[in-house]
Amino acid sequence: MGAGLVPQLVVLPQSFEFTREVRGRFPDLPLMICSSSGDGTFIARIQESRPDIVLSVHFPYVFSDELLQLPILGTLNLHPALLPYNRGWHTPSWAIHDGTPYGATLHWVDEGLDTGPIVLQRELSVKASDTANSLYQRVLALELQLLRQAMPQLVTGKLASREQKDPGTSHNRRELDTLRDLKRNYGQVAADIIRDLRALTTNSWGEAAFLEDGGERLLVRVETRLENDS
Repeated sequence: MGAGLVPQLVVLPQSFEFTREVRGRFPDLPLMICSSSGDGTFIARIQESRPDIVLSVHFPYVFSDELLQLPILGTLNLHPALLPYNRGWHTPSWAIHDGTPYGATLHWVDEGLDTGPIVLQRELSVKASDTANSLYQRVLALELQLLRQAMPQLVTGKLASREQKDPGTSHNRRELDTLRDLKRNYGQVAADIIRDLRALTTNSWGEAAFLEDGGERLLVRVETRLENDS
């Protein structure tokens, strides 16, 4: 991870798709698979290793109070959002939908959801052409830069932080479903727009639909599939 930093244990969630690849690339890594934050084996291993710091990177389980008390210095979380905006899930989607600031944040974990003191963060401009997926790919690269910046502070254990004072925004995991039904949210006009976008999605960007916004022309094509298509 960096000079002076040796991971005592790397924990991957059971849903992680690339466990075999991680084992192949890092055969000497102390690795375990975890089914939940209440996994007894997981808790026992953390107790046994008694780490200085637990570092969470997109870990999908909420840390219990018991787990938060185990590391000597505390638990850090790398979150793909510019806290206090977009706490919780689907951060790039909500940054685009709500027009909120976006970026990456390294923060201490407390009893709330992404509410702990901020150690480091960097802002990322949302482009007019960004989709949730393209924005997420860009924030992953930014998170890696942020983690590298934090390494010297992690080695010394001296991480200055500041409290989150702005109320910010927060979204839960299922909340994105409220946006998905376009016809319910926007009426028949949504079906008409999608039909025209399908008609204008050819093999040439020069034939794509466009939207003039802020002095720029945004070209639009769509990718579609029927839900039951394999």
